[in-house]
Amino acid sequence: MDAWEAARNALECVLEAKKDESIVIFCDDEKMGVGKAFAKGALKLELQTRLIQLKTEPNFFRKEIPQQLMEILTRQTPEIYINLLRGIREETPFRIKLIKMETRGRRTRMGHCPGVTRDMLTNGALALTTEEHRHMQAFAHKLIEKLSQAVRVEITNPAGTDVSLSVEGRPFFTDTKIDLKTMNWMNLPTGEVIVAPVEDSLEGRLVCDMAIGGVGPIKVPVEVTAKNGKAQDSSSVDTEVLRRVRDSLNTDAEASVVGEFAFGINPKARFIEEFLETEKMLSTIHIAFGYNSDMPGGKNPSKNHMDFLMSKPTVRVFNKDGSSIDVLANGTFQHL
Repeated sequence: MDAWEAARNALECVLEAKKDESIVIFCDDEKMGVGKAFAKGALKLELQTRLIQLKTEPNFFRKEIPQQLMEILTRQTPEIYINLLRGIREETPFRIKLIKMETRGRRTRMGHCPGVTRDMLTNGALALTTEEHRHMQAFAHKLIEKLSQAVRVEITNPAGTDVSLSVEGRPFFTDTKIDLKTMNWMNLPTGEVIVAPVEDSLEGRLVCDMAIGGVGPIKVPVEVTAKNGKAQDSSSVDTEVLRRVRDSLNTDAEASVVGEFAFGINPKARFIEEFLETEKMLSTIHIAFGYNSDMPGGKNPSKNHMDFLMSKPTVRVFNKDGSSIDVLANGTFQHL
């Protein structure tokens, strides 16, 4: 698929872009190939399009919003923002601040793409036709219906994960299509059904055996023990990965508090270096610690957010009426 065509389909199917709307694309200099594809896709939809290149440096990590962006953010309010940024862990606080600025006006929609590559548009999780977007949206709707009465979730996997969390009063939603009643921004590529767990509810042993947000694929598992919703301890024989995990979980007082539970549902998502795509892999799940205050019911204001992706999960959901259902069994969706 041509990169601009994939970008156009995402703008139209996910963000519901319409002719004559305005769009501002913030693009790191190293992502300009992707930026030009999104600009062309936007122009094909007859959007008023502005592409802004941002300078990056290999050993300088942004913590605050640069003045160049602040001037633009305070001067205009387009209907759509797109962020095409490098996805390094050290810049997560900057990206969260940028999201908050862009979405402070509820009429603005935003696509956030930390770590996006052109290959995602041509061969990966963003290389979706209109029909493929609609099919994934329909699958997400069916899954959300199945989860509509859930109050508690138990997750296990062959690597040793055995955790439970509460979702009572917290609705599941999807990133596959914008819904201003739920959230006015989504990651691109899409491919998740998500919930903000009750913040003090995560209990047990999480064993991440695939990849970590801001780190990428891992060679050996990372184990996190949680109690009362908070990561109490972490371990791994990979000392460098463990250092990065502990640094993130210690960003602030809320960074070690559970922030997200999600199912991956994108059949084109691949296991690659960039977590942005890997976390959408069909039949995986991930649990994140940190920021979730823009999710329905979410109350975690952390400046950080770190995801842990697990393979072959079994997910059992307990409903309000006391019944239970297996949504995933050893990495296979049940009755969907």
